[in-house]
Amino acid sequence: MMRLGLQSHYNRTMEPLVIAGRAFQSRLIVGTGKYKDGAETRRAIEASGAEIVTVAVRRVNLDRSKESLLDFIDPQRYFLLPNTAGCYTAEEAIRAARLGREVGLSDWVKIEVIGDQRTLYPDVLATVEATRILVKEGFIVLPYTSDDIVVARRLIDAGAAAVMPLGAPIGSGLGIQNVANLRILRELITEVPLIVDAGVGTASDAALAMELGADAVLMNSGIAMADNPVLMAEAMQHAVLAGRQAYCAGRMPRKLYATASSPMEGISR
Repeated sequence: MMRLGLQSHYNRTMEPLVIAGRAFQSRLIVGTGKYKDGAETRRAIEASGAEIVTVAVRRVNLDRSKESLLDFIDPQRYFLLPNTAGCYTAEEAIRAARLGREVGLSDWVKIEVIGDQRTLYPDVLATVEATRILVKEGFIVLPYTSDDIVVARRLIDAGAAAVMPLGAPIGSGLGIQNVANLRILRELITEVPLIVDAGVGTASDAALAMELGADAVLMNSGIAMADNPVLMAEAMQHAVLAGRQAYCAGRMPRKLYATASSPMEGISR
């Protein structure tokens, strides 16, 4: 019989990701950009095991008489999360969110308001503004933001359903660059999910994000730009699960000096 403590840790691992009252079993969220074609997009999403799939409103061909990204994503199988990628002002992001809802994509939206073209860092003031307005209009808003606890608090106060700090610049593949900030965010944010968004390059980056206590990881380039996107998508699925399990299990303490793996007591000399 599994010991009570072990059962408790196991139950935490198996808990669903809950956003705005909706439960998801997978803690990996994937994007749909940069793949060579729609067929590869579909195979990679399937291999990832993700349930939430982000789609850029500006990339969706709303004329269904022509091939569209949505032809390769089954809305009965995946939860579509429109995003406002490519928007540089709060007004643009709000307009894109409204368009996504009007055409029937979703009343959920991942808000991105870019503040710098070279680094693609978010304009946090505009992000807070867009979040506040869209929440008042009934949207479920998940904002892409910096790894700043003050900004995170502003977003939560504005009604954000999650906080999504970057691990590194979008598409950089650098991995988690500021472990300390993510630790602070994890410790101080408990009322909404913490989702690491951007910068993941390989499976170890995703595992680290989850080991730091992130509730989920969102990625696109780390999968789409791999030599074998489908295989990388599967690796990311395992990494997110392993990182979650490690976080719930609790890692051993770090020590400066060695500790024998086998007890020395009772060993004859």
